[in-house]
Amino acid sequence: MGLTASPRCPNIGGVARANVLTEVRPPTPEEEAVRDLCRARDDAREDLQRCRHRLGKFLLRRGLHYTGRNWTRAHRQWIDSLAWTHAAERVLLEDYQLAIDHVEARLIELDRRLVEIAEAAPYREPVGWLRCFRGIDTLTAMLVLAELHDFRRFKSPRALMAYLGLVPGEDSTGEKHRRGRITRTGNALVRRLLIETAWHYQHRPSVGAALLRRRKGQPERVIAIADRAQQRLCRRFRRLAEQHKPAPKIAVAVARELAGFLWAALQAPAA
Repeated sequence: MGLTASPRCPNIGGVARANVLTEVRPPTPEEEAVRDLCRARDDAREDLQRCRHRLGKFLLRRGLHYTGRNWTRAHRQWIDSLAWTHAAERVLLEDYQLAIDHVEARLIELDRRLVEIAEAAPYREPVGWLRCFRGIDTLTAMLVLAELHDFRRFKSPRALMAYLGLVPGEDSTGEKHRRGRITRTGNALVRRLLIETAWHYQHRPSVGAALLRRRKGQPERVIAIADRAQQRLCRRFRRLAEQHKPAPKIAVAVARELAGFLWAALQAPAA
């Protein structure tokens, strides 16, 4: 990999002597506990995906295909109605279903606990602000806040985008500048959440009944930022799609800008 024309790392001793280092507040024990709870919730989500994958492949190996949407009530009824030649197959199916039921119960309980925390200080206010955005509800807001814990440490939206690994990497030498895929540094969980949220902006801008309820009682400034975000991100998603860009790349580009709008909203004072 080539070297860039400018130094990659600052002179730490020099900036320390110049007294220009930025103080960063570490998370408190309570914030660390909430963050661990959020990560446990995400672990449970991954466990559920694995359990469902195992059951799905078990059925696929036996040539059993469901024509509707998987993991709905109708899908579960279809699985229960299957006839098996060997008793071992029935035992294995019940084991897979028991594992899924167990993880689903874990998720329900963890979600309930996180909602309780979100409704109390110090999370109630910033969670309410983030819920003003399309595609963000309580759980997503809680996971973002718990992972980043102090948005004031990011002096600009670009700093947050870079921390989340949503900016293009660069491999430059001399006068040649080459940019590649995103760096994928920083917090992978928040990066994934923002990319998932970005898909909501592929549709035309609108404020539905659920979003109106989430915005009730929230500061006008935050709502205005969320509205600007929706207008711009929907327009950007559509424009990039018209240029025949790959959909995953479009979602990443929209997620990068969404991070900037979230940064702006969390700088807004309460009304």
